[in-house]
Amino acid sequence: MSNITLQSTAKLNAGNQLPLLGFGVYESPSHLTTKSCLAALKAGYRHIDTAQYYANEAEVGQAVRDSGLKRSEVFITSKIISPASSDQETYNSVLGSVTKIDGKDGYLDLMLIHNSACGPEKVKKLWTAMEKLHKEGKIKAIGVSNFGVGHINAMKSYASVWPPAVNQLELHPWLQQREAVAFSQKNGIVVEAYCPLVRNQKKDDPDLKSIAEKHGKSTAQVLLRYCLQKDWVPLPKSDNAERIGQNADLYDFELSGEEMKALDRKDTDGSGALVMAVSNE
Repeated sequence: MSNITLQSTAKLNAGNQLPLLGFGVYESPSHLTTKSCLAALKAGYRHIDTAQYYANEAEVGQAVRDSGLKRSEVFITSKIISPASSDQETYNSVLGSVTKIDGKDGYLDLMLIHNSACGPEKVKKLWTAMEKLHKEGKIKAIGVSNFGVGHINAMKSYASVWPPAVNQLELHPWLQQREAVAFSQKNGIVVEAYCPLVRNQKKDDPDLKSIAEKHGKSTAQVLLRYCLQKDWVPLPKSDNAERIGQNADLYDFELSGEEMKALDRKDTDGSGALVMAVSNE
């Protein structure tokens, strides 16, 4: 992992390249989202993760246009949480994300089903709509979020695109979701980590602080480096330009095997979830 840089990417099974560090905009208020995304792009991030539920898709698209970067230089993900009442309306809802972010002639690099909790029939409806848009070239890759082993396996019965390109999970030392991660990685599904900074709730953890002090880094930088060394794609979120820059400064140090083990030992088998631990049934 020592040779990775801010420009490093993972190849998705759809063929496109996913930057290994993403920028999340969950709970970024719409009046700040464009400014925060511009700060991230200026700091070198090339991967932004939004969702219909976040209500800031248009602002993400505006930031990319305002940045002066080519659209092809920025990887944009969105997510859909539930289908509409008909197949056509569900298709239109997914297409709406593409249009909001990149205009009527645009595309998204990745679209995810936001949560398996909507149930198998609704997952099928969403996946079918996403497959159609993928085939049409409006979405370059399709994937899932908060899916356990059983949820992903159940898709095989109808999916023409399987396995999903990505599985985005809550991941940090206190919630490692090892079964879902191992299954995803074994099947060529890239694992993304949301809440990688544990919402700053563990900044006073003695082991984490000790590791950070040893490397002259912040606890947030250690947590993000931990994700990278686990082959997870972290999605840190901040509306503070200085912290946005710090969160991308991860490539001049490496956690030792012992330090990784010390953080691995923090796992709580699901009770440490801030949002959710998936079921693998």
